[in-house]
Amino acid sequence: MHSRRSYSPWRLLVAAPRSGAENMARDTALQVRAARTGETVFSIYSWSRPTLSFGRNQPATGLYDLAKIRSVGLDVVRRPTGGRAILHHREVTYSVTAPVKDALPLRETYSQINRILQTGLSRLGVMVEPVPRSPATRAPSVRSCFETPAEGELIAAGCKLVGSAQWRDERALLQHGSILVNDDQSSLPSLAVDAGFGSETIAPATLHALLGRSPDVAEVASAMFDAVRSLEDADASELAEDEVREETLQHVPHFLDEDWTWRR
Repeated sequence: MHSRRSYSPWRLLVAAPRSGAENMARDTALQVRAARTGETVFSIYSWSRPTLSFGRNQPATGLYDLAKIRSVGLDVVRRPTGGRAILHHREVTYSVTAPVKDALPLRETYSQINRILQTGLSRLGVMVEPVPRSPATRAPSVRSCFETPAEGELIAAGCKLVGSAQWRDERALLQHGSILVNDDQSSLPSLAVDAGFGSETIAPATLHALLGRSPDVAEVASAMFDAVRSLEDADASELAEDEVREETLQHVPHFLDEDWTWRR
């Protein structure tokens, strides 16, 4: 685990619940902003409607049943980052956007962000640890992101609690992930074309199961922001969502585009 503090200033954002397209558009806008301003932003947000998200390169066409998805009232979006399917509903999502000029290599960046997440979760009363290094990697597939933890992802009591993925270009990076409050992931097999897919799923860890209660977005955000200030930037200031709202809306059409959502 790397102990170096960041060179860039940090900002802290709690966003209002938004649609899947708006959430992904805002993360993209923040990545663009990081390249322009040199600031790192740690944001916390939730979803206005239950939403199924696919990883950037995950197969979905012909594997997930759109009629089933619509029949249960789910929105669908494809993330700009990798990984597998997630049902965003009773969870809290975090994102980190940062310029890559002073950023650590990919693996070390994961460790740096994990340190924030671990510290924040410990303030809530949850102890987590990263999955040890493993030569095996997960190929993109229709199976749930939370079924098996990948190297570096955070587990509690042996089960995955936080699923994360990172995407970076030559100027800035975006890492975001879900912290499960309750388990909605077990319903994912019912959305597949093959009804037998993933019938034997492994239940993930959840904050409700670990704490005996369901912390809200504000409580999680407070714990995470305290962790940012103690580990990275004691002077980290708040960023208002309105400051990135106009640029966010410019990216929304991309994440509403069916050709992007069902491109694989």
